[in-house]
Amino acid sequence: MTDALMDGLSYIPLLVFIGVVALLIIIIWSIKRHFSPKLKIESDSPIDELIPSLAGLTLSTAVPGNSVEVHENGAFFDVLIARVAAAQKSVHFETFLWKDGVLGKRLADALCERARAGLQVRVLLDATGSKGVGKETRQQMKDAGCKLVFFHEKKFRNIGVLNERDHRKLAVMDGREAFVGGHCIVDNWLGDAQDKDHYADLSVHLRGPIVHSIQAAFSENWGGQTGELFVGDDVFPELEPAGDILIHAAYAKPEGSAPAVKILHHTVLCLARKRIWIQNPYFIPEPEAIDAMGAAVKRGVDVRVMMPATSGSDNPMVQHAGHRNFEKLLRCGVRLFEYPHTLLHQKVMTVDGVWSAIGSSNFDDRSFDTNDEITIGIKDAGIAQQLDAVFEKYAPLCQEIELEAWSKRGLWHKAKDNMFYMFNEVL
Repeated sequence: MTDALMDGLSYIPLLVFIGVVALLIIIIWSIKRHFSPKLKIESDSPIDELIPSLAGLTLSTAVPGNSVEVHENGAFFDVLIARVAAAQKSVHFETFLWKDGVLGKRLADALCERARAGLQVRVLLDATGSKGVGKETRQQMKDAGCKLVFFHEKKFRNIGVLNERDHRKLAVMDGREAFVGGHCIVDNWLGDAQDKDHYADLSVHLRGPIVHSIQAAFSENWGGQTGELFVGDDVFPELEPAGDILIHAAYAKPEGSAPAVKILHHTVLCLARKRIWIQNPYFIPEPEAIDAMGAAVKRGVDVRVMMPATSGSDNPMVQHAGHRNFEKLLRCGVRLFEYPHTLLHQKVMTVDGVWSAIGSSNFDDRSFDTNDEITIGIKDAGIAQQLDAVFEKYAPLCQEIELEAWSKRGLWHKAKDNMFYMFNEVL
């Protein structure tokens, strides 16, 4: 047998191994992927008359009788930690990103104090996003009696789901009040967005029957990771009306259908009649969303999107991926604003001045098709006005992207845009 033939045969095991790995990757992708049907809707009714439909399409129920308080930037944590400290029976906390620091220490101390007082304290952290939680903090919480669990830890048994992240940010105290929004437990979220090291964000404090839905979202992932189901008045008490606001929550991710947050965002694009204002840090809309925005502009809707510029983003690759479709959006009549000074992390949409969405969902494929997310829909003109006021506060400090100048951007810029867009589903 010739040396050349021997050399060729020596590569066969390697080629077989590569082929098997590739096949396994394809099989896992095929099993775990979520179907993305091309969504379409036709309706002439205003959005404020369609809240039960929005809730039903997203496997939820719209519940009246709620109150909503909007909290901005680092001031949010003063309220959150105070409410944790005031809890009497249970505290449930879930987040994607937690890194040790001043903020992490404050929150860990508050959770541990409640656990030592005999409360049920459950903490669910995404294993990838919260890898910055150190051994000392983990041990502190466990020693105090907190139940600390990491979502999709990097273990062999999780190989098929490692790309699926728990991106939700929520907290529930005594089953009677809840927080939902975009804030993460990292020191960059302290302060008031005054510089590039201090980010902007929004979260809401909820009271009323909608808290059961937020508790249910926490229970979904907690039960999936631990097998523990919690019941009783300490976690699901009877809830009296706390206000007059109608709210629905989208978080379900059913197999064989589009996830609820994707359906919600696309549906409201199609229902808007006057205005769509979006604030989102990672804006990479799919072609069907771009078409829906363009159709909205054609029927007279004022469509605006605010996001950080590459200079303000914590992940400039995402902004470049989003840039790839800016020209199409601009030609559709969508107005685009980039904020260069720091990360605008709020995930907010208002429609027609009467309905708002706020939560953890980015406007990209990862949030809409892969991550576990939560977004709440709020029917209330006052809340929409508050969220629009945040848009208006940052808009004068933004650069509005103009079509003529944008189409002439450099070849290197365009090359980066197209290169990073190829990875938009995993960024």
